[in-house]
Amino acid sequence: MILHTILPPEAIFQEYYFQQTPGQELVMSYQGIPVIVEVGNNELTIKQILSTDPQHFLNEEVAPGTKITI
Repeated sequence: MILHTILPPEAIFQEYYFQQTPGQELVMSYQGIPVIVEVGNNELTIKQILSTDPQHFLNEEVAPGTKITI
């Protein structure tokens, strides 16, 4: 099969290129800061800070990669 398109392959084969990791991701507020967390075994891992306040990015307790026990 030949596919003639101007779209990049990532746009066409999204399920192949962007497969989800085994953990589930959630949007939540931690210490009043909106973050994306990945749910693991009895812990949450901060993946991304969604805030627009620059002071939130300086808070080391909410840095990406920080693990939060449930």
